[in-house]
Amino acid sequence: MIIDPSTLGPRQCYRLLISTVAPRPVAWVSTRGVDGSLNLAPFSFFQAVSGAPPLVVISVGQRAGASKDTLRNIEDTGEFAINLVTEELAERMNLTSGDWPPTTSEFALTGLTPASCEVVAAPRVAESPVSLEAKLAQLIPLPDSTYTLVIGQIVRWHIAEGYLAPDGLVDIARVRPIARLGRDEYVKFGEVFEMKRPKA
Repeated sequence: MIIDPSTLGPRQCYRLLISTVAPRPVAWVSTRGVDGSLNLAPFSFFQAVSGAPPLVVISVGQRAGASKDTLRNIEDTGEFAINLVTEELAERMNLTSGDWPPTTSEFALTGLTPASCEVVAAPRVAESPVSLEAKLAQLIPLPDSTYTLVIGQIVRWHIAEGYLAPDGLVDIARVRPIARLGRDEYVKFGEVFEMKRPKA
């Protein structure tokens, strides 16, 4: 079957895309508004885009024709944190994806603990074994789209005791992060295998 995306409605095109580009890591983004309010929301349009300097990108859409709290807070403050979502945190992550009013703190809603960051004013999720502090590097509104790319520069890593491997890298097999698929589906961390790059 060949599908022309121009024949699909926006929702149908979105659903087909997320069922194709999968699995996707989940960025659990925590922000602080200029009024001090705390926000926490998951985004699966998320990826690393540069090693030095360390840059990540998340793509943030609109909700009901307006900017989401996450994007507004990042625009206003230039700061955010990204927290990895483990299997144990999956249900609470899903709860933070709801369409809650701006006055609702997802930290209070889920019973999660906002922990202080070292550089940014945004909190991190204390229960997450790996968190990244980020400063806004660039905002890119996408043409003919309701999405905005948020490029952030990582200024601090927070890695819980026991989650850093002897080689200085995150022990991702111990973190066991979940990933997003299509529909309402997620996938648990599976088998790890290693392949060395060939040498010329």
